[in-house]
Amino acid sequence: MSSNTLSAVLEKQIRHLCLTDFPCGDGSWRKTKDSPDAAETEETDSLLDLLSCPHSPWRHDVSWSPQAPALRKLAVLSPDGLHTDFIYNYFTTLHIVDKGVSVIDKGLLRFSKLKELVLSANKISEIPSENLPSTLKILELRANLLSALTSLTRPPPPHLQYLSLSSNSLGHHEDISNLTGRHWPQLVCLDLSDCEFQDQKALLSALSTLTCLKTLVLEGNPFTLAPSYPGLTVDSLPQLSCLDTSWISPEERRCFQGLAKMSDLIVDHASATVSVRRMKGIPDPSMSADENAPEFPVVTYNYFIAYEFLSHHIPVNLEADSESKFDTAHVTNDGSSDADQQSKNCEIEASKQDNGVLIVNTQETCHAAAHVSRHSTSKVTWSEFMDFSDTQKYIVSDLGGLKKFLNQGLYLRIEEEKVLSWPAASEDIPVAKPSRTVKEKKGGKGKESPIKSGSTKDKSKDKKKKSVPELVQDAPIRRSLGSVHIPLQSLVKGDHKVDILCDLGALCTETEVEATLTLEKDLGKKVKEDKKTEDKESKRRGGSGTRQKNTASSKGKGKKDREVDVHTDNSVSTQLEPVTVEFSVELEKWQSASDAHQHLLPHQTSQG
Repeated sequence: MSSNTLSAVLEKQIRHLCLTDFPCGDGSWRKTKDSPDAAETEETDSLLDLLSCPHSPWRHDVSWSPQAPALRKLAVLSPDGLHTDFIYNYFTTLHIVDKGVSVIDKGLLRFSKLKELVLSANKISEIPSENLPSTLKILELRANLLSALTSLTRPPPPHLQYLSLSSNSLGHHEDISNLTGRHWPQLVCLDLSDCEFQDQKALLSALSTLTCLKTLVLEGNPFTLAPSYPGLTVDSLPQLSCLDTSWISPEERRCFQGLAKMSDLIVDHASATVSVRRMKGIPDPSMSADENAPEFPVVTYNYFIAYEFLSHHIPVNLEADSESKFDTAHVTNDGSSDADQQSKNCEIEASKQDNGVLIVNTQETCHAAAHVSRHSTSKVTWSEFMDFSDTQKYIVSDLGGLKKFLNQGLYLRIEEEKVLSWPAASEDIPVAKPSRTVKEKKGGKGKESPIKSGSTKDKSKDKKKKSVPELVQDAPIRRSLGSVHIPLQSLVKGDHKVDILCDLGALCTETEVEATLTLEKDLGKKVKEDKKTEDKESKRRGGSGTRQKNTASSKGKGKKDREVDVHTDNSVSTQLEPVTVEFSVELEKWQSASDAHQHLLPHQTSQG
């Protein structure tokens, strides 16, 4: 596909102004003093009205430049003076947004008085500075395909005061070296938001040479997830007045005073605290128990919450009595690990989409991933309010990987663990554990096993001598009750905490699920039987039209009755209380230089 040059797009925009066509230009439609009165001529004021009237067919889009409407007026008032050079020199501001521009060519130099150039949301991968007018003061390149700044600084526009590089793949050390006062001596405002800068100290060292810099936007970069941001930036750049669209107050500057002197001790890593608190809305499993069920097996239910989070170390459990399980999957950033293992890890992550866990969609994402810790809270028995009080602290040094993880969000899952317990075989209780059917394994019900009769007889004979029999547990049967996706993008955008009440909707009990499956199975059998009966009757009676009609009506009636039955049965579950889980993720942020000193003191002591 041929490249779409900037000059070609600008020429097209200028042609759309129709500067030589009606109602602009010097044509026969213009009424002058010397011309005779004719129905085809218009007054100058009428022609101007046609340019601005909301319902006029000659009113064109001129939002791409504030000089465009003024140029059209000039084309009506004095069309003789609109030669080509005048038109190019008339423009001082150009906004070419989302026009598919991929190349900035030399044609832009014809706009010799251009001061503001906005090229956001295009497909530009390189900015050759020799093709930029030296008069530029404002340059916006947000959301393009830039991956380097070398071509822009050979040399850059000398009078540039505002530069926006937001939402580009910038963040290499070469990019940092091209953001110094030597290249941008008059730069007042710089927007680097949503880029990929990770080395905070190196970037701040370069930006400190921009003596005129007053406004800086850095949110959305990986290093802003570290505890030292924004404090280290505020103290390292005393000339700043505004950071991330917020004014820096004198009190804030006093709080972080001295933090820049501690920069040698600061390591860019993120510390995230993930908390799972109370859950409610789970139906009571004992309410669906059969009163006529045998004494054994004894069925117990436990519940826990599972999720995945990014980490480079084993998470620190902040609750002494909390039981947790971690299963860490590692994929190297440079792809140096075994290729088969990487492919396997990618397939495992991709296959978990239906289970509500972290989704890793591509091989590239797997290469960029760090350690994904799969954590489960402690198991608790059923209650109306189940308090897990589970708090985990994750230390992440791969800030780029953490940014991708937070933009993707995580899945929180509710798991149920069902355990069947049987009396242990002994000399006093010679009981052989029977083999159970699939139905008995699922619900612990079915035909009464010989364990009950044997154990009750022994109880009646040796009631005084024998205590409660020792129980042996089967392997737990686990099932996922539901999952919910938790968006975490706001943490990348500058928020410190996401505190959310996860709503998973109403959940059915295990018995209700089995009952629904049984009902659907029975309905399916009944439909097949009705169909067979109808086929036999139609063959035997020769396919009478009236009887076929009656049969069809009765069939429709039966179908309607079945639909009513299913609706009535499902109405019970819709009345259940929704299941909710209290969940939060908080990034550690230093509130002052003394706060940072308390966190860095153990590190300083260990270094000494």
